[in-house]
Amino acid sequence: MTVENQRDIDGILAAGRIVALVRDAMLNAIEPGMTTGELDNLGAELLARHGAQSAPRVMYDFPGATCISINEEAAHGIPGKRVIRAGDLVNVDVSAELNGYFADTGGSVVVPPVAPIKARLCQATRQALTNALKVARAGAAISQIGSAVERTAKAHHFLVIKNLAGHGVGRSLHEEPTDIVSFFDKYDRRRLQLGQVVAIEPFLSTRSSFVTEARDGWTLVGAPGNLSAQYEHTVIITRGAPIVATLSQASA
Repeated sequence: MTVENQRDIDGILAAGRIVALVRDAMLNAIEPGMTTGELDNLGAELLARHGAQSAPRVMYDFPGATCISINEEAAHGIPGKRVIRAGDLVNVDVSAELNGYFADTGGSVVVPPVAPIKARLCQATRQALTNALKVARAGAAISQIGSAVERTAKAHHFLVIKNLAGHGVGRSLHEEPTDIVSFFDKYDRRRLQLGQVVAIEPFLSTRSSFVTEARDGWTLVGAPGNLSAQYEHTVIITRGAPIVATLSQASA
């Protein structure tokens, strides 16, 4: 969507605050021995407490309130009986609807003990998002976002997952502009527009440039032994730095 008035801005920011709160609470709650289903229950309870609805459930009848992906799973992991273990790289993706507005966010964390490569992967992916936000302004080519992510990945000796991408968001979970990829696409001539609401979400990995759908029909996985990380913010495009709707409260 494109925000048209202060009500739209306030609506996106309100939805963003809730998904950021839930994301951070879930990431902070992760510990060895808990299941992804238990972690998802925490997210579901917090969304309900704040009057929000799980966007994956509302839009796609996803079998969980949030998406939780571990190690070889890159995205859309179904919460359930899988036990989180020491050393796992866990990604939490939270999206929700509040009063007709949608926001989307995600983050990754390594359960101690933290292997150096997993720490580097998370740090590089977080930096890729930071670098992407620096070029996300009205009039900029959408391809600059992918270019910033790809340069960061290469600088840290990681790959980008090419068939996962950011997207427009706001009145629905997935809107135009679609396919905000994590690499430079020279054929993409689109430009960001003032007031557009977009979710920017780089995916970096150790071995895989592409992911495939698992038998469950939802989870997207890389090659055996692959690790991936994702960080995501919902932002409102301005003529300068974007307004980030999904900052941690401590960062707000």
